[in-house]
Amino acid sequence: MVKDIELVDTMSVPLLHFIAPEIQENPLGWGPNTVPEQYKDMPYQPFSKSDRIGKVADWTGQTYADKRLANKYQSQFGGGGQYSYNQEDDESSYQLVDTTRVINKMQRGRLRIGQRNARGRHNRPGGQQQMHVLSRGVRGRDKGGAAMRGKWQKNMRQKYDQKGAPQKKRDASVDVRPNWKIIEEMDFPRLSKLSLPAVVEGKDVYTCGALEYYDKTYDRVTTKNEKRLQRVNRIFHKVTTTDDPIIRQLSKTDGNVFATDAIIATLMCATRSVISWDIVVQKVDNKLFFDRRDESEFDLFTVNETAAEPPYNNEDGTNSINWPRNLALEATFINHNFSQQVLKTGEEKYKFENVNPFIQEDEEGQVASVAYRYRKWDLGDKVELVVRCEHDGVLIGPNGPQFINIKGLNEWDPRISAGIDWRQKLDVQRGAVLANELKNNACKLAKWTVQALLAGSDQIKFGYVSRVHFRDSSKHAILGTQQFKPKEFADQTNLNMDNAWGVLRCIIDTCMKLDDGKYLILKDPNKAVLLLYDIPDQTFETDEEEDSEDDDEEEDNEN
Repeated sequence: MVKDIELVDTMSVPLLHFIAPEIQENPLGWGPNTVPEQYKDMPYQPFSKSDRIGKVADWTGQTYADKRLANKYQSQFGGGGQYSYNQEDDESSYQLVDTTRVINKMQRGRLRIGQRNARGRHNRPGGQQQMHVLSRGVRGRDKGGAAMRGKWQKNMRQKYDQKGAPQKKRDASVDVRPNWKIIEEMDFPRLSKLSLPAVVEGKDVYTCGALEYYDKTYDRVTTKNEKRLQRVNRIFHKVTTTDDPIIRQLSKTDGNVFATDAIIATLMCATRSVISWDIVVQKVDNKLFFDRRDESEFDLFTVNETAAEPPYNNEDGTNSINWPRNLALEATFINHNFSQQVLKTGEEKYKFENVNPFIQEDEEGQVASVAYRYRKWDLGDKVELVVRCEHDGVLIGPNGPQFINIKGLNEWDPRISAGIDWRQKLDVQRGAVLANELKNNACKLAKWTVQALLAGSDQIKFGYVSRVHFRDSSKHAILGTQQFKPKEFADQTNLNMDNAWGVLRCIIDTCMKLDDGKYLILKDPNKAVLLLYDIPDQTFETDEEEDSEDDDEEEDNEN
C-alpha cells in the first residue's frame, strides 16, 4: 500500500537576508578609528611608551626564529593581562602525529661522543690512541672498550660539566678538639692591607755547616739533552725550633721571638695559601717559639695549590699517583735529590765557622750539603726575631763565594693539570712555563723566595724536573735550569716584603698579648682566615718527650 506523501510548498518559506558588516575607513592610518559598541567603557591593557607596536603585522619571521627576539614585543608590565591569549584549550582538542623516521638513538649518541670531541682530543698527546680505543669498543662491543668509554665519559663530565660545581671541602691539617678555644680570627683581606716598611737587613749571630759547589754543566741541560734524576742517599735534618740546641743557647742572650725560615716564610705568605696548615706557638717568659708538629706534613711541598683546577677534583682514589698527598711526596723527593745532584760531590767544601750541630758520629759523609745562618732582625717595640736560615750550595763568583738556594719545579701530567708541556715549550717559551708555575704554585714559590731573602742568598736556582712517563711517578728527568736574584724575582712575582713583614708583625703582636702557655695557629681549610686556638700544654707531646723533659729537670736539680 502506498502511503500519502505530503507536498510542501517551498515558496511559502521566508528567505534569509545578508546583512553587510560596517566597514570603517581610516584614510590617515591602519586599523579602526572608532571604538566598537561592545568594547565601550572597558579598561585598557596598561602599556608603556617604550613598548614596541607591530607584533600583529610582523610577518618577517625573524621574531620567532631568533630566540634573542622572543621578548621583542613583550610589555614591560609583563604578560597575563586582560587580553592575553591562552591556547591550552585549543591544543587539548587535537594531537600532533610524528611522521619522522625512527633512528637508533643509542648508536647515534655513542658516535657523537667521539665526533664531538675528536678535534680537541687529536690535538692533545695520546688523543689519537684514545679515540682508536673508543671506536674499537663501539664496534666490537667488548667489555674493555665499554670500560674505557665509561671512564673517558666520566672524565669529560668532570672537566666540562662540573666547572661551576662547588669545590670539594678540604680537611684541616689537624683534628680540632672540642676543648680548644678560638682566641683570634685573622682574615686574609685585613692581613693583605698591613705593611711594615724599612725593616733593616738581619745580622748573623751564628753560622755553621759546610756547602758543596754547584756544577755549572747543569746550566746547559735542555729538553734535547735531558739528564735523568738520580737518587741521592743523604740525610736531611728537619729540626724544629725548640729542638735546636743553638736556638736554645741563643734564647738566653739574643732575641725574644724564635723560629725556622720555613715557619716564618709560611706566616709571611699566609695570604697566598689555600690548603690547611698549622703552627704551634709556645710563650715562655715573654718569649715566643714557633714550632711545627712532629707528625705534621708541614715540610712537604704542595703541588698546584693555587691552580684554577687543583688536583683535589681530578682523581677519585687516594692510591692514585696524582692524589694531592702523593704529589706532595713526589715534589719533596724531587727537591731533595735535585738539590744534591747538581753539586760537585767528593771535592773540597766551603766550610763555615762552626760544624753542623745536627750531625751525629754515625752520619759523617751522609748528610746533605747545607749551611745554617742564625740571623736576628729588630722589628721595633722591643721585638727581636731570630731565625735559622739555610743555604743549599755555593758558587764561585767574581767577588768571592755566592750562596745559592736550589729548588725543583716538577711537572706531573699537563693533560690533567691544564698545564704546558715542558718538553715542547721549555726551550722556546721558558717565560710562559714559569708564568704558568707562578699561577699554579704561587704560595710555594713565594715561600721559597722569602726563605732566600731571609738567608741573604745571592741566587735562587730553579730546576725543571718532569716525569719520564706521566703514569710513572718514580722516574724523572731534568729538562733545564734557571736562576734569579731573590730580590728581582720577588719584584717580578709581586711579592711585597713590606706586607709580608706586616703580616708577621701582626701575628707576633697578637701572640705577645697572650698569657704564657701553648697555642695553635691554624689555616682554615675552606676559608681565607687564620684561627688562633688556646690548647692545653700537654697537647701533641709524646711519652718520650715527657721523659726527656723529666731527665732535664733532674739534671738541673743535681747541678
